[in-house]
Amino acid sequence: MDFARNLASSDRIAQIVVGALLVLGSLTGTIGFWGWLGAILFATAGMNFCPIYKALGVKTCTDC
Repeated sequence: MDFARNLASSDRIAQIVVGALLVLGSLTGTIGFWGWLGAILFATAGMNFCPIYKALGVKTCTDC
C-alpha cells in the first residue's frame, strides 16, 4: 500500500482536535469505549495519510 501524503494541514488539525475530544471523553467515561477510536485520528494525522481518503480518491493537500 502506498502511504503517500494526502492530508492538508487543516485536516490534520481537525483530526487532532476531534481525536483528543474523543479520547478525553472516553477517559472521563462520558462517551464510553468508542471514544478510543480517536486514537486512530491521531495516528492518521501523525502519518499525514488517511486510508479513507485514499479509498475515496480524495487528496486535500496542495503541495504533495
